[in-house]
Amino acid sequence: MFKFVRSIAAAFALLLAASVTFAAPTKTIILATTTSTQDSGLLDELLPVFQKNTGYFVKTISVGSGQAMKMGEKGEADVLLVHSPDAEKKFVDQGFGINRKLVMHNDFIILGPANDPAKIKGEKSAKEALKKIAAANALFLSRGDNSGTHALEKKLWKATGIKQEGQKWYQQTGLGMGQTLSVAAEKKGYTIADRGTYLALKKNLGLVILVEGDASLLNIYHVIQVNPAKWPKVNAAGAKAFSDFMVAKKTQNIIKTFGVKKFGAPLFFPDAGKDPKSLGL
Repeated sequence: MFKFVRSIAAAFALLLAASVTFAAPTKTIILATTTSTQDSGLLDELLPVFQKNTGYFVKTISVGSGQAMKMGEKGEADVLLVHSPDAEKKFVDQGFGINRKLVMHNDFIILGPANDPAKIKGEKSAKEALKKIAAANALFLSRGDNSGTHALEKKLWKATGIKQEGQKWYQQTGLGMGQTLSVAAEKKGYTIADRGTYLALKKNLGLVILVEGDASLLNIYHVIQVNPAKWPKVNAAGAKAFSDFMVAKKTQNIIKTFGVKKFGAPLFFPDAGKDPKSLGL
């Protein structure tokens, strides 16, 4: 009798463990996002709040926006936080993503060594600054990783009419934003970065802002849920919870003040609920 009871208890324990194991993944979501949201420290501020409020554990995959969307196309992520508007629209139009929502923006800046060999400091046009870098054969470091930053950079080079790829002065790191900034600092070259990551890492770089304020350098972030109709195994409920969290008033207020205490200015500006046309979209 004792053995029978013990067998029943063991079987019940195994059944309970199996049910817990089965249920646990539903409380985990995979977020594919840009290296800038990670390197700037913004996610370190936001994710603990989200996890406390919802009970969802967030597994973050920090890559370029292009790679993040590739993950979404394969159903390898539940939700995306990215900053490559043209590619995002295509992603949604092709049915891979749903509920694309405006979250925030900051801007891109052109950085370089203080001695500025290409003499671009104060140039109002990002396009003209790149022309000067090319004319001076000055070293330029590109992420070269199909990220949102890389997409913006390629768009700017295309506007110059210059074929930069293959030139000795043009080098691709294939790395994220923080690492590319480190390479540019080490080699004393120019690069394009988002302001948030630069400010977060500025202390250890020795690079200075040389060009800023051009409308073409605006850097806009959206949150996109991976389409569960295409990938039924994605955590649709978790993705929606994260999407709703990113545009919630409390979260937008955190974004609004993030970086102010440490850097004297916010690293990002909240945009939830705004008309996209107000940002030139």
